Amino acid sequence: MRIYLLALVVFFNSVLLVKAQTIQSPDKNLTLKFALQDNGVPTYQLTYKQKAVIKTSKLGLETKDVPSFLDGFTITKTEQATFDENWNPVWGEQKTIRNHYNELLVTLTQKALKDRFIRIRFRLFNDGLGFRYEFPSQPELNYFIIKEEHTQFALAGDHKAFWLPGDFDTQEYSTVTSNLSEIRGKMKAAITDNVNQTTFSPTGVQTPLMMKSKDGLYINIHEAALVDYSCMSLNLDDKNMVLESFLTPDAIGLKGFMQAPTQTPWRTVIVSDKAGDILLSKLVYNLNEPTKFKDVSWIKPVKYVGVWWEMITGKSTWSYTDLNSVKLGVTDFAKAKPNGKHGANTAHVKEYIDFAAKNGFDAVLVEGWNEGWEDWFGKTKDYVFDFVTPYPDFDVKELHRYAASKGIKIIMHHETSGSVRNYERHLDTAYKFMVENGYNAVKSGYVGQIIPRGEHHYGQWLVNHYLYAITKAADYKIMVNAHEAIRPTGLARTYPNLIGNEAARGTEYESFGGNNPDHTTILPFTRLVGGPMDYTPGIFQTQISAYNPENKSYVHTTLTKQLALYVTMYSPLQMAADLPETYNKFSDAFQFIKDVAIDWDDSYMVEAEPGDYLTIARKAKGKNEWYVGSITDENARTATVKFDYLPKGKTYEATIYADGKEASFDKNPQSYTIRKMKVTSKTVLKQAVAPGGGFAISIK
Repeated sequence: MRIYLLALVVFFNSVLLVKAQTIQSPDKNLTLKFALQDNGVPTYQLTYKQKAVIKTSKLGLETKDVPSFLDGFTITKTEQATFDENWNPVWGEQKTIRNHYNELLVTLTQKALKDRFIRIRFRLFNDGLGFRYEFPSQPELNYFIIKEEHTQFALAGDHKAFWLPGDFDTQEYSTVTSNLSEIRGKMKAAITDNVNQTTFSPTGVQTPLMMKSKDGLYINIHEAALVDYSCMSLNLDDKNMVLESFLTPDAIGLKGFMQAPTQTPWRTVIVSDKAGDILLSKLVYNLNEPTKFKDVSWIKPVKYVGVWWEMITGKSTWSYTDLNSVKLGVTDFAKAKPNGKHGANTAHVKEYIDFAAKNGFDAVLVEGWNEGWEDWFGKTKDYVFDFVTPYPDFDVKELHRYAASKGIKIIMHHETSGSVRNYERHLDTAYKFMVENGYNAVKSGYVGQIIPRGEHHYGQWLVNHYLYAITKAADYKIMVNAHEAIRPTGLARTYPNLIGNEAARGTEYESFGGNNPDHTTILPFTRLVGGPMDYTPGIFQTQISAYNPENKSYVHTTLTKQLALYVTMYSPLQMAADLPETYNKFSDAFQFIKDVAIDWDDSYMVEAEPGDYLTIARKAKGKNEWYVGSITDENARTATVKFDYLPKGKTYEATIYADGKEASFDKNPQSYTIRKMKVTSKTVLKQAVAPGGGFAISIK
């Protein structure tokens, strides 16, 4: 009997061996193994330097109306390939990106379904794995509906995780740091109030999900090239430490309407034993297609100021009147009584234009310029804005003339109030209006419940809308900065006019009670993995009551940490968010914002630990200038800054904007020092950082 069992085990293992397929990353640190279980269930494993990253995990999709893609598969073909190229992004953290991977393409056939087949494509880079499901055109597969995707990520332990509650409508939560096993117990407290939110599970979390294993591996799970598909969240089996994909449903609970030939987005796993490697990874971008645009000369990074923070703090209003109900085309705003606090008036916008021109900025954002803000929110109102009709005190033509005379652009603002159907009806008219009046960039917003009612911000229907708005904008050579939209998945490589996104808890929350001091030490490892964020830094007046006595919030950083964010929170769209009169009071510190680049030749991770601290150095695009940003959480520390990226044998002058000796984010945030020193590639700087603080360095 023992001999029989042994023979059976040997036979069974040999069958699995025949079915298994293995590839390695170009540097051979990562190994992917694909295999079918005995019932024809696809599985994969991933190891890094022989450490388990993803243990045996199942793959597949559950469908409606047609048999599911879960089991009954046989491997009918495998193909392997290697790819290596360098490409230059239109804008970015580095001038040139290497796209180097080994690929395994597996064709899986369901014999019981008249030889219906799918493909799973794996790409293994030095910094991680990308894989997706592909559905070729074939007689037995045309239209199908996804009920759920069952992609698993079986983890090797109870990792430390940096997570947001899983939600179909918002990412605007504070990140929670805990072991995976603690998510269930911490979920209730993590779900803070938001204007529109739909959570789905006591262990559901969002991507990008950043983790650290007990044996020192940094692991990041996300997705790339999210097109015509539903956004993926992750549901945790906290007994077995298995994450599984959980797609955003539509208004009737279905997850995706598909037509072959088609494919899913890439599922991504970035991994390293160095935290800084996660920040340097361009895996998500590399899994997107090259740009669709032949001419990209009109796409340029933008440094801007704006009529915005004064409304966020309550100093000014978006609305022109205090009416509580208005109808476009019916309400006569010329006869209505102004409230006297409307920020977007012609004279005030000219002041911002003057400030921008004087200090070398590119543009001025103006919010609240158009009719409809009196009852824009919370009414699920369909016809809420028309995007072309200004309030009586906002002279579009005169401001176009005045801004052009100063060499300044005005950034358009399109708030949809979630009424996506209304926005699409007006989109061409709105973009034509922008072109006619000299606007080449728009900040769009999707605050509140989505119309059509029942749709979620991250469902397939909205994913398609966001891309439609971007591609339609490109027809008019307009750049887009979308707020409250889907979190980025690297699509800015394909559509580089997508120069900004919010899709996370930004600086505005400093006026709504504050962001945790560790917030921006985590975001580069999570939200920024898929693309840049319009975080809107640069707040020098940290007590909000200085602008609005009724608002007792305060900014949970020191002043010089705000400077550091221009380097650590990468974006080709950077705002100096505070008021001009405040910057005039701190003109010496403001000099760094004026100087700092927003497009880069290269980036260097000096030191990094998610949730604790981060120091990044970057070389300005086409210049012999470098900028350093360093931030910390609520704990004071001493940063060690090396300058070994500087050309050898040359001496540079560094200007250091640092926390004062008694500085802290909560008690003395405006204490800072500015000093100069000579540096070379051999210099090592020890710099004290205050609690909730940071420092910034310009090197010329």
